[in-house]
Amino acid sequence: MPEDWRPAAGGKEVSQMALDKVAGELLAGIGERKVWLFFGEMGSGKTTLIKAIGRHLGVRETMSSPTFSLVNEYPTSAMKQIYHVDLYRLKDEKEVMDIGMEEYFNSGHLCLVEWPERLGSLTPVHHAKVRITPTSLLHRKIDYQLT
Repeated sequence: MPEDWRPAAGGKEVSQMALDKVAGELLAGIGERKVWLFFGEMGSGKTTLIKAIGRHLGVRETMSSPTFSLVNEYPTSAMKQIYHVDLYRLKDEKEVMDIGMEEYFNSGHLCLVEWPERLGSLTPVHHAKVRITPTSLLHRKIDYQLT
């Protein structure tokens, strides 16, 4: 049974300037989970938070949204990979399977997934959910849950 949602940043609204701190907090709170599912409306800041997580893990190259490529791979300073996945353009679970999503999940590397609603039954049993809720033009509330 999933745990309750846990607030990041002490439950306070955060600005983009505070995302590096929030990224560190999420990494500590989520621990060893390798699949993170990001929930939030279009423009809520999913990619921006994922970039902050990448910076925290030592990604040196510029991270961008994989909306058209579907998956971007980034090496970290610890010689590991981060897979940044954007499923927005996919229609169903079959298309998700066709891009080899299960291979990414089974890689042992961190998989950060935007628009995870498209995963359907491919959603791994053990994962973290990160929910981003806009509270104003410049502020967001961020919560996470472990399953």
